[in-house]
This record gives sequence, C-alpha cells and structure tokens, in this order.
Amino acid sequence: MKNILLLLLCFTAQTTIAQIEFEGVVKDSLGKPLELANVIALNKATNALESYGITNNEGRFRLALKKNTTYAIKVSFIGLATINDSITTKEVAIKKDFIMQKDESLDAVELTYEMPVTIKGDTIVYNADSFKNGSEKKLEDVIKKLPGMEVTDDGEIEVEGKTVTKVMVEGKDFFDGDSKLATKNIPADAVDKVEVLKNSNEVSQLKGLGNDQDNVMINIKLKEGKKNFWFGEITAGLGPDERFIANPRLFYYSPKYSVNIITDFNNIGAIPFTRRDYFKFSGGLRSLGRNTGTNFNVASSDIGFLTLRNNRAKSIDSKFGAANFSYSPKKTWDISGFAIYSGSRTELEENSINNYIDESTPDEITRTNTRQKSDLGLFKLSSSYKPNANNQLDYDVFTKVSQQTETQDFFSSLLGDIDERQSQNPFSFNQNLNYYYTHNDNHIFALEAQHLWQDEDPFYNARLAQSEQFRFTDVLDLNTTQSFLDIAQDKRVKTNKFDARLDYWYVLNQKSNINITAGTTLSSQQFDSEIFQLLDSGSKLPLIAPQQDVINDVTYNFSDTFLGLHYKIKSGKFTFTPGITAHAYGIKNTQFGSKFKDTFTRFLPDANILVQFKDSETLNFSYQMQTDFTDVNNLAEGLVFNNYNSLYRGNRTLENALSHNVNLSYFSFNLFNYTNIFAFVNYNKRIDPIRNRSQFLTIPGANTGDPDILSTNSVSTPFNSNFADETFSANGRFERTFGKIKASVGGTLTLSKFNQEINGNRNVNESFTQAYRTRLSTNFRNAPNIEVGYNVSINKYDQGMNTNRFVTSSPFVNVDAYFLKSYVFTADYSYFNYKNEERTINSYDFLKAELSYRKKDSKWEYTISGTNLLNTTSLNQDNSNSFLTSTSEYFIQPRYLIFSLKYHL
Repeated sequence: MKNILLLLLCFTAQTTIAQIEFEGVVKDSLGKPLELANVIALNKATNALESYGITNNEGRFRLALKKNTTYAIKVSFIGLATINDSITTKEVAIKKDFIMQKDESLDAVELTYEMPVTIKGDTIVYNADSFKNGSEKKLEDVIKKLPGMEVTDDGEIEVEGKTVTKVMVEGKDFFDGDSKLATKNIPADAVDKVEVLKNSNEVSQLKGLGNDQDNVMINIKLKEGKKNFWFGEITAGLGPDERFIANPRLFYYSPKYSVNIITDFNNIGAIPFTRRDYFKFSGGLRSLGRNTGTNFNVASSDIGFLTLRNNRAKSIDSKFGAANFSYSPKKTWDISGFAIYSGSRTELEENSINNYIDESTPDEITRTNTRQKSDLGLFKLSSSYKPNANNQLDYDVFTKVSQQTETQDFFSSLLGDIDERQSQNPFSFNQNLNYYYTHNDNHIFALEAQHLWQDEDPFYNARLAQSEQFRFTDVLDLNTTQSFLDIAQDKRVKTNKFDARLDYWYVLNQKSNINITAGTTLSSQQFDSEIFQLLDSGSKLPLIAPQQDVINDVTYNFSDTFLGLHYKIKSGKFTFTPGITAHAYGIKNTQFGSKFKDTFTRFLPDANILVQFKDSETLNFSYQMQTDFTDVNNLAEGLVFNNYNSLYRGNRTLENALSHNVNLSYFSFNLFNYTNIFAFVNYNKRIDPIRNRSQFLTIPGANTGDPDILSTNSVSTPFNSNFADETFSANGRFERTFGKIKASVGGTLTLSKFNQEINGNRNVNESFTQAYRTRLSTNFRNAPNIEVGYNVSINKYDQGMNTNRFVTSSPFVNVDAYFLKSYVFTADYSYFNYKNEERTINSYDFLKAELSYRKKDSKWEYTISGTNLLNTTSLNQDNSNSFLTSTSEYFIQPRYLIFSLKYHL
C-alpha cells in the first residue's frame, strides 16, 4: 500500500508540474468586464475538453493547460456571439484578453461541445460528462467531482457548505427529496445534468419573502436514452459462509409519471437504511413552529433502544425495499407517494469500563451480548394542486409503523448476570394541509395545518440474580424469596397534537415586506405505566413502593397561541429581518387525583441580518429567544424503569426553559479559482434548564472494606436548575482546487457546560470535543485518482474531580482507477489509533477493495469485492453522560469476499 501511495503521489506531482497557466480578461464591446462568461479549451489532437473556467466579477479567467499542445479556445456568454480562437502552449504562461460582440445571427448555431458549467441567476447547471472519467457507479461519485459540491459520510449533499434540502429527478421529488437514497442508488451513467437551485423555496409564491439563502435544492436531468424507458440495474452476489447480496434498482421517467424501485438484501453488513435515516425521514412535513420561538417536541421512544453503529456490528442481516411514484393527471395536479420497508437482524457484542462521577461509586466492568430484530414501515401519499400562479393546495398523509424487539445477556462486575428484554410496536399518523393564496403582488397568504396521532407501547423486562448490591429492594416492595428478581414494566404513551398557522405578507416593494403570523399548538398526551414482578410460578405480582407510586395514569395538555410580526428590508448589501412573537401558554397535567395548572405570556424577539457581498459570498447573523417545553415523559411522578440499574420519577411542576441562540455563518464560493470557504459559530445559553437530581443507593461495605459506598443503582428526578447550560460550537472548511488537485482542511469543535445534582452535591460537567480533517485528492479523466487525508478527534470530559481525554488519529488513502476501457478498481484504506492520556488503548485498520469488469456498451458487469480485508476484530468508542464516562470495545464482522453479477437495463 505504501509503494502504491508513493507511486501515485509522484505521478500526481509530475502531472501537475507539466502544466502552464492561460489567463486573461473577457469584456463586452463597451469595455465592461463580463462576469460568469465561460472559457473552455479543447485539445485539437484529441478533441477532448481539457480545461474550462468562469470569469469573476473583474472578467478574469484562468485555465491550467498542458505544455506544447494546441487548443481550440471558445468563449461564450448568454446573448453575445461565441468567440472561437486557438492557441499553442509552450513552456511559459500565456495571457490573452477577449472582447465579445452582440450576437446578430438569426440562425441557430450548432454547438459541438457542452459547457461544463452554466450559470443562470440562482441556478448552476453542471454537465456531468465533463467531469466523469468512467469509474463512477452512483450519483455520489459524480457529485464529488463537481466544483463546490461534496457528499458527506452520511450520504447528504452539500453545496458550497450548505446541506441540500431536496433532491429531484426530472423535476419530480425523489423519495420526498431524500439525498442519501438518491446518491447511493441513482446510476451514474443515467445522469446528464446536475442543476443546483440556490435561494429556493418549495412554494414558488413564497420565494424571496423570507430568508431563503440557506435553501438549496438539486434537480437531476437524465440522458435522453433514459427517458420513457425503464433503466437501472439488477445485482446479485455470493460469497463464502453463505454470504449474499441482492440489489435490484429500477427507474422509469416520463413527462406524466415516474416510478422508482430500490431493494437491498444482504448479510455482509451493508445497511441501506440506518437508524439515523429513519429518524431523519420525517415525511417532508414542514415544522409549523418555525420562527415562532416555541420548542415543544413530542418525545419518541421509537427504536430508541437500537444502538447499531453503522455497519460495524458482530452480525447484520438487512432487508430493504422502497417504491416511489409520481403521477400528473393534468398539468395543474401532481400526486406522489412512497412506501419503505426496512428489516434488520443484528447481533452486537461489547465490553465497557464505566467510571462514575461520584468517587464513592466503584468502577463497573460490563459485558453485553445483544440481539435485535426490527421491522419498520414508512408510507406517504401527497397531492399538490396548482390551478394557476396564485393558488396552491397541498395535502400529505404520512404513517410510521414498526415491530421491534431486543434481548441482552448482560454481565456487571457490581450486579452480576442480568437478562434484559425490550419490545414495542409504535405507530404514528401525520397529516398536513396547506393552502397558499396570492391576492395580488402586494398581498400573499399561507394557511398551514398539521395533525399528529402517535401511539407507543414500550415493554421492558429485566431478570437479575439475587444480589445485595441490587438496592432497588429498598425502594420497591419486591418478593425476594424468588430464585431470580424478574421485574417488568408496561408503558403506553398516546399523543394527539394539532398545529395551525396563518401567515400574511404585505409586500411594500421589491426590497421590503411585513409578515404577520397567527397560530396555535394544541397537544394532549396520555401516559400510563406500571412496574410489576414476575414470580417463579409465572404469576404477576403488582408492586408498591413505600414512599412512591409505581403506577402512572397521567393526562397532560399543552396549548400555545401566538401572534408574530416580522419586517424585512433590503438596503444595499444588507438585508434586515427583525421580529417579535407574543405567546399565551397554557399547561395542565392531571395525575393521582389532582391537577396542576400554569398559564403565562411571553414575548420572544428574533432577528436576522444578511450581508450579500457577492452572489456566492454571504455573511449571516441570527438571534432567537426560545421557550423550551418538555412533554409528558418528564412529568409523570410514578416510578419508571429506565434500565436495570436506574429508576426515574417525573416532576409535575417542571417549568419551561428559556434559550438564547446566536449564530454567525459565512459562505464563499469562487468559480474563478475554485475556492470554497464556509464557517459557522453558534452559541446557546439555556436558563432554568431541566436537569436530573440523582441519588445513588448505598450498599454495605462488607465486600469492599468500605463502610459506606454507592452502587450503580440510582433514582433520578428532573428539576429546573438555577444554573444555566451553555454550549459553544464552531465548524469550518477551506477548500481550493489547483488544476486537477483539490485540497481541503476543516474542523469542528464543541464546548458544553451543564450542572447536575448527585446525592445532594452540585457537579459541573464540561465536555470539549474537537475533530479536524485534512484531505488532498486528484480528479484526472485519463489517469488513476487518489485521495489521501488525516483525521483526528479529541474528546475531553471534565466531571467534578474526574477528567478523561481520548484521542483518535486516522490517516486514510482511497484509490479510484479506470483502465483498459473495461476495468474499475477502487480501494479504501484507513488506520485508527485510539488512546487516552496514559496509553494507546487500541489500534486497528480497515481495507476494502473492489474490482469490476464491463465491456463498453455491454449490459453485464462482473465484480469481486472485499470488506474488512485486514480482518480487524473490534473497535473502540467513548462517551459521557450525567453520571459516568464510558470506554467501550465492540466487536465487528470478519472479512467477507463477494463475487457479484450486475445486469444494466
């Protein structure tokens, strides 16, 4: 691997040195510099597009060309006649200016080339073939090669540092605009153009009324041969130890309707739909509480116990199927929808060391073997009716259903062997109705309403050996004559939530408008739970607690009625949007035969200041005061099991927290020299935050020689802390392209501080996490490409008297080669060194590689691929919470080799 790396680096250096610069200025006939003019260089010997550039605000362009080569130069600008010229490079740089004239020709001009990049207002159009070299398999491989665009490890697309909010294909939403499903599944050879729509708004009538500068959408244009025909690929593969993959992906697009079918069945650890994806897939329903200052989120235990770490587990068997359609009965009416199924069978094995904050609590060593089974379903149906430019009516229905179970064989050095089981079948139904009406250019209305029905039924069961260190026998009236302590909990949480808002915009002129917002949030939640003991006879023993109930029957009602006013005005480079929203809150919870009520009003200001230096350079400042409310889970005062060693009881008198949020962001993208810079700074201060007051239970010191130590068993209850929580975070990246080489450096850091109360003592907990990234990659059309980089993450936890620091260093090398016009070879190698302040805890590396063969124009492709080729057995991670810092080792799947056959439709 080292020899290959050195060889590729030498080749890259030689290729870069063997280039000269061609630069100049493009002006119109009046001598005015032309911004965003296209300049391309075609190699006359090969007729291949070899370099291109776009002029900056001074009309300047710069191209990197080969020495001693003759080029055809073409300069184009919308509305002006194209300039055709030629140059022959020598050993030194070339400077040449161009003056463009009006296009007097009435006849269509036949172009023999495609512009790599075209800019039309807020739209950037990339010609995909100008950036491909033949090794691309999926959309993400194309996106990564486009200037100013990236694909994150999670499959999300970023444009100039901004996350893409929606992906469309031929103007139709692709699975509700989900970027990961698009980047991982759309075939690269089907992509003709990639259109980037900046400052976008899904509702055309509302564009420009608010702050759309962070809204970016992408539209994929297909090649002509892919329209009105089924296209895609069908893959099947086998390997030793009964390993298999099966991935049919089929697509159909026509002007009237489209169909997308994606499936993925495998037992090699490739997860097509992760836990993160499931939570992110909200169904595309807009939050109606945006910009109002109220934060009331209904908590969900849905798959909360699934702890899968990407594809790094001991065993993973995945089944995934998804179908998406769109249909236009007529030009004014669009119907679309999707159905997604994701099933997984997973085994995890983990060893951990837990260091508790309270020094009286001994360290705990744990070993866990976990088996998880999950079947998830998502369904959505949408309708959008636009009879004319002044009216739009949208309706959406979105449903989630699932069946989940988890069993754990758990060993604790303090509590012995424990068997745990969790299961649930949650369900949610969400519907959304929106109507947008434009009375005239000065008066625009938007009515939005949303209803959520959610039903969750988590069940928890823990079977423990009789142990003097299990101190919940002092809290719960358990029958200790049984061979085991078999404790179970039933819980049911039902939520019925309705949101509605009406927005009115009075457009004063092209630079200013007034927005008035009125709305309400009404929520009703029912929380029921019971803890009981299962006896050796199989019967159920209802439990009681001497000083606390173990049965919950809680009804919680929350209401928020608000009226807001915002004023937007643009002056030169500045756009100001100050606002304020008045709220009338009402809270009532009923439990144990009594009611608790609270009503109050609050005025919440917010402001946004945008500085537009250039079309692709902005500085944005925002401030918002926010009221944060909890839901019923923190209010139920009967005891609830969090897990085998933690009991929890709510607090019905909890008050809301008040947050101050400040954000400053900077974006700059320069197509002239391909420099991309973005940076974020965010500060949050939360006053009267909800924190937990925890009491660790004592155990006799007979086994330890200590007269009075604490066990891991704790009873916690929430309260409003008198001390504020603070979080500061920063994120940034600098990226620059030098000819065929792209270099980037970036980093993220987060500093958080919060207070916790344990056994009556206040503990100040601080965490400081840092992650730094550097990368160097090439983008040759006719040569192998390499990407080298170095990542380092530093996690420091200060918890009272305890301080822990962990560092993970990770260099990596990725190779991508297309050769002999039929073969594609890719390899990804990464090395990890994980250590604390005293020593290296573990070091490990990963290598995966793939070699595929496909003749030109053949429908068949043959591939051999390997994952975890170095057969690494385990990984490490660390984390911290209110009570402890944990260092864990978890085991992963072994080496797998797969031979697969792919058929291209």
